[in-house]
Order: sequence, then structure tokens, then C-alpha cells
Amino acid sequence: MLRTIVGFHEDDAADWVAELDCHHGQHVRHEPPFRDRPWVLTESGRADRIGSPIECPLCDRAELPSGLSVVRTAGPFDAGTLPAGLRSDHRVADGVWAVVRVLDGTVFLSVAVDPAIAVELEAGGEHAIPPGVAHHVTLGHRGRLVIDFLRPAA
Repeated sequence: MLRTIVGFHEDDAADWVAELDCHHGQHVRHEPPFRDRPWVLTESGRADRIGSPIECPLCDRAELPSGLSVVRTAGPFDAGTLPAGLRSDHRVADGVWAVVRVLDGTVFLSVAVDPAIAVELEAGGEHAIPPGVAHHVTLGHRGRLVIDFLRPAA
């Protein structure tokens, strides 16, 4: 999925890493003929790429970035209290990750990444949801869940 470059930093091996608006980092190397990115070699070249889109395969796999902390928890919800908005496609705010945690029973989660994720979670199970991605939940037998919202630690 496409994400936006918001900055750059060098890793321990002096390779450049693009910092993305989803809070993942992605190496951006100039390795011709495999990767032709001469712009990464200069400060002005990197500065010109801030705000540009780049694929984030980690978001496609719904992998949580490191360094996030829970800022709010919603729920617990069950069949009688699950808001209608969570039952239909909706999105987590930009810059915010969510984690669905199943407390009891089963919960079905669909996440519109590429390829799409459709999982059945049982009590004790959890699954991440990237920022800005359509998703919805369906409660199975005795399903009860909470949703944690995460941002980078301050």
C-alpha cells in the first residue's frame, strides 16, 4: 500500500531509511541496476522526496511498527454493545494503529490490505489494523473484544 515519506535517517550501516507516515521505516538504497535511486545520495535529493508516495509492504501485512504505545482503549464490546460503525467498513485515523484484542468467544476481522486479510480470532487472539485502512468486525459465538489505539511513544 502506498504511504507518504515524512523524513529520512541513516541506519547503523549508514544506509538511508525513509520514515513513513504509517511509522514504518523502509530502506531506500541506490544499487544500480537493481534499484536506481541516485536521489538518495544527496540531502537535496532526499528533501525533494519528502511528501512522495512509496509502497509499504509492512502495512500490507498489517505488521505493527516498533515504538508504539497505547493511547486509548475502546470497549469492551459484545453483541449488545458493539457500535454499528464497527460492524461496517470504517477506518482508523491517519497516523494511528489499532489492535483488536479478543477477550471471549470468536471475532471475525476483515482488513482491506493487498492481499486482503480475513481472520477468525479466538479468545486471547489479537490483530493489528494499519492507519487509514478500511476494515470491519463481526462477532462470532460469545464474541467480546476491546480495541487499543496506538501512536508513537512521546
